Amino acid sequence: MSRIRTTALGLALTAAASALTLGAAPASASPFASAATSATLPAPASRAGDGAGGTGGSAGGAAEGRADGAPAESTVEEARLDRPVPREILRRSGFDTAAPRFADALRGARTYAQAERIAVRHGTELWRRAVDRAQGRGPVGGDLARDDDRPLYWARLGMTRALRAWGPATALPAGARERLLDRLESASRGQDTVRFPAGRGVKRVLVTGFDPFTLDRDIRIGNPSGAAALALDGTLVRTADGGWARVETMVFPVRWRDFADGTVERALRPHLPRVDLFTTVSQGRVGRFDVERYNGAWRGGFADNENASETGPVPVDDPDTRPQWTVTSLPYAAVTAAATGPFPVYDNTAVTEVPAGAAQPVVRPDGPTPGSAARAGGGGDYLSNEIAYRATLLRDRLGLTGLPGGHLHTPVLQFGAGNADAVEDPAYLRNRAAITAQVRSVIAVAAGAGGGAGAAGGVAEAEGAGGPGGVRR
Repeated sequence: MSRIRTTALGLALTAAASALTLGAAPASASPFASAATSATLPAPASRAGDGAGGTGGSAGGAAEGRADGAPAESTVEEARLDRPVPREILRRSGFDTAAPRFADALRGARTYAQAERIAVRHGTELWRRAVDRAQGRGPVGGDLARDDDRPLYWARLGMTRALRAWGPATALPAGARERLLDRLESASRGQDTVRFPAGRGVKRVLVTGFDPFTLDRDIRIGNPSGAAALALDGTLVRTADGGWARVETMVFPVRWRDFADGTVERALRPHLPRVDLFTTVSQGRVGRFDVERYNGAWRGGFADNENASETGPVPVDDPDTRPQWTVTSLPYAAVTAAATGPFPVYDNTAVTEVPAGAAQPVVRPDGPTPGSAARAGGGGDYLSNEIAYRATLLRDRLGLTGLPGGHLHTPVLQFGAGNADAVEDPAYLRNRAAITAQVRSVIAVAAGAGGGAGAAGGVAEAEGAGGPGGVRR
């Protein structure tokens, strides 16, 4: 979901490149200890800030459930549900029943523990329903193409709005509604259902995608990274070396506040030590895939799905040891050399930096220079760059220096020429199917290529390129 931004120098990006959308990309995912099954609604423990730190809630975010149990306000995202296009997408997919069923179930909850179980069950069912639909299982549910990621997004927002509007019989303690929202979000994004096979013989690959975004520009759009996540979750892929890989997926929100709250680290930390490869995926440039070599510790301020804006260093835990740059350890040389599909795949090494001792940002086509300060990674300065930065920083802080991982940008998912209002058309369907198929092929090559990065050398390269600002292991 990546949106690559222009620099302060007015870098002349082409129109195609400036259309970059971070498919970011990515929901509050932290499971927390269940509340006791008492007759009242006790306050659960506070959310862990693993890998978080930083800014807290952003403007436009959700109001927390009040201590008196009164409903919370809807968010900017949820308000878009009332427009005709989301209603059409939900109706034509059959996902318009998810929020009403969830609201009915919530009305029967008498304790926090009951409400939590309902949120997790309905969130998990929503994720599984979207995956099954994308992979051709179960009822069609309408005439919208099965591989569409948009029903999941809009149905989840219907459910979160229902949870905010819920008035429990017993007043909720401060923070309880937000914790229920966390549980619903993580369950409905596939973050609670990652299951890899035990033993040897099958490689384990973790893939992340993003929600749709820039919906005020065109509310019809989906995100090809989210569609690929649904199509690939739980599947076996034949790798380039003749073996097999099991792919598990999850999706993330396009919201600055969730990233500052540590959702990426909480969702990925349990799995990175157990996988053989990971890649975050988002929508990028028109007509091409990119393996992003360098990720920068900078937020460029582009508005998120809550119309909130954040500019400044990426807020992470232990900011004193925050490197300016992290680097991919995906086998980019093998991926870019392989015939994976109709779109070209590039090893993108460009960054925007403020050189050591300088005051103004400059574009470096071959990566960062020693001691520089990040202003944009290869994936820009939006949430696709940030998920790549956070995931690879987590890899390094866990000491997983031999683990292949990084970020893949897909082509922009476009409607056919002249389509100004239809929610799908033949060109849109062809583009989405082609992008998903090529994501699968890239994973097959990467998983079959053996260890870390390409010829230039993996994690150690960032330290050589970035000097004191490089990766800290």
